[in-house]
Amino acid sequence: MLPPSRKDFKDIYVVFELMESDLHQVIKANDDLTKEHYQFFLYQLLRALKYIHTASVYHRDLKPKNILANSNCKLKICDFGLARVAFNDTPTTVFWTDYVATRWYRAPELCGSFFTKYTPAIDIWSIGCIFAEVLTGKPLFPGKNVVHQLDLMTDLLGTPSMDTISRVRNEKARRYLSSMRKKDPVPFSQKFPNADPLGVKLLEKLLAFDPKDRPTAEEVVLWH
Repeated sequence: MLPPSRKDFKDIYVVFELMESDLHQVIKANDDLTKEHYQFFLYQLLRALKYIHTASVYHRDLKPKNILANSNCKLKICDFGLARVAFNDTPTTVFWTDYVATRWYRAPELCGSFFTKYTPAIDIWSIGCIFAEVLTGKPLFPGKNVVHQLDLMTDLLGTPSMDTISRVRNEKARRYLSSMRKKDPVPFSQKFPNADPLGVKLLEKLLAFDPKDRPTAEEVVLWH
């Protein structure tokens, strides 16, 4: 409903669909989620992310508390306070601050200024962490600090390849990864023994340490 004239246009009211809870509360309160719940949740998140990324927007702070839920199991991504639009000619120093995303859901490349420019893969990693939490009921990488966060990641995924490490721009992070003891990856089927094999296979793709190895949201939606 528009005001009579532009000079009287002072307020705007936005009405949203009521969402009674969030995914954090859903995970916390329900230990009887089914395979169908997992699939429906993941599909909705990936569709939403595909839409966001198509507009060249990176959310950068995906976590269960930023995903609203209602009694029909419908999910909606919220809190775009840290979101950024990715323009090719935008200086990275303006938009790509490293301290984004709650640490537990932060992609490896955000833990140590790995690269000069980030990609939508940072959100894909967060979706992987959220999906793992839905499957197990607890956070996958509850790091106490950045170093501990990287340790937890490599405990599961193994030591990153020398090719990946060589592309890390932050010298301190590069030295730390290079000096890390050799770790073998833990099979995801062992880490998530009760999960559907197809879901485990997808999760392994979402949580690739190197962002170039993660699929796009569109690719996963088509695959899903």
